[in-house]
Amino acid sequence: MSDRQSEQVSGMNRRDLMTGLGAGLAAIAAAPGGAMAQQETAARPAGARVRALPKGGELPLVGLGTFLTFDLVPGRPRDHLREVVKTYWDGGARVIDTSPLYGTAEYTVGVAAAELGITDQVFFSDKIWSTGEFVADESHAVRSLEQTQGRLWRERIDVMNCHSLTNVDAIVPILRAWKKEGRIGHVGVTHHENDYHTPLTSWIERGVVDFIQVNYSIFNRAAETRVLPAAQERGVAVLVNMPLEKARLHKAVEGRALPDFAREFGAENWAQFFLKWVISNPAVNCALPSTSNPAHARENIGALRGPLPDAAMRRRMVQHMETIPAFSRIAEMPWYPDKKYEGIIRRAQAQVRARS
Repeated sequence: MSDRQSEQVSGMNRRDLMTGLGAGLAAIAAAPGGAMAQQETAARPAGARVRALPKGGELPLVGLGTFLTFDLVPGRPRDHLREVVKTYWDGGARVIDTSPLYGTAEYTVGVAAAELGITDQVFFSDKIWSTGEFVADESHAVRSLEQTQGRLWRERIDVMNCHSLTNVDAIVPILRAWKKEGRIGHVGVTHHENDYHTPLTSWIERGVVDFIQVNYSIFNRAAETRVLPAAQERGVAVLVNMPLEKARLHKAVEGRALPDFAREFGAENWAQFFLKWVISNPAVNCALPSTSNPAHARENIGALRGPLPDAAMRRRMVQHMETIPAFSRIAEMPWYPDKKYEGIIRRAQAQVRARS
């Protein structure tokens, strides 16, 4: 397997310890290289793979997603979710991605990080889904930011994204202003559907965003057509959502053994097989697999270690998956097949269905 110049294996991680607002932070945000260039280092287990960010700094190649999996009805047990965060963290992950739209996920993440004593060290990726009382009104977005700050107990959010390109023409200028003021470190835009790859690419090409988040997996490779090449060309960092297709990849291989050749790039389970395929694309800076199961978290985070497949091996991996009948039917499967996440999102959806 070939080592790329853009990545390294390291026992240290750069951290942004600056969490206050004000002139000092604004100066850091405006400095050459941006906020990431100002980060200190925090201990991370040796051997965890990181990749350089286009504009300075680095991130581990696997982080934690929280949609549905971290949404609980208030009062329900959540110690298992703190264990998921701890497992990812101890394994070398530093990015946690969440959103106000993810039910109680922000609360759960914030409490877990505080209890583990890592709040100031996490690289938080969060989102804004906002309109306003009138065109260019910032009030809704400000309330969302303040709510996120309170839930995560962080004054400065590392990456703030325009969620699913919602009201994007108004929100991106607001995010750029917040970055200049030191409220956030980076500006991002996200989507999770192929139909929006063209507008996502357009925002990359405008040169006004630092990060994008896009859906990409061994099954859904559409981002390779325009989004990922544009991000590499324009120096935009890439976070990947749905790298495991919301458990549908695991459903497709249920009961099947890993192919023998998986040993060549250190995959010990299907999660690592799928994740190593994603993070071996040099355009990807961090994949964000989500789970509520600590055992699955241990499988996921293992993808940070060992060699990565090269281009020839990645093609072989796809070819192998194409021999599995259920692989071609993944798009027809529901998200998280055979799983139930009974949080406030699912409760609200059920209530609307019952009334309509």
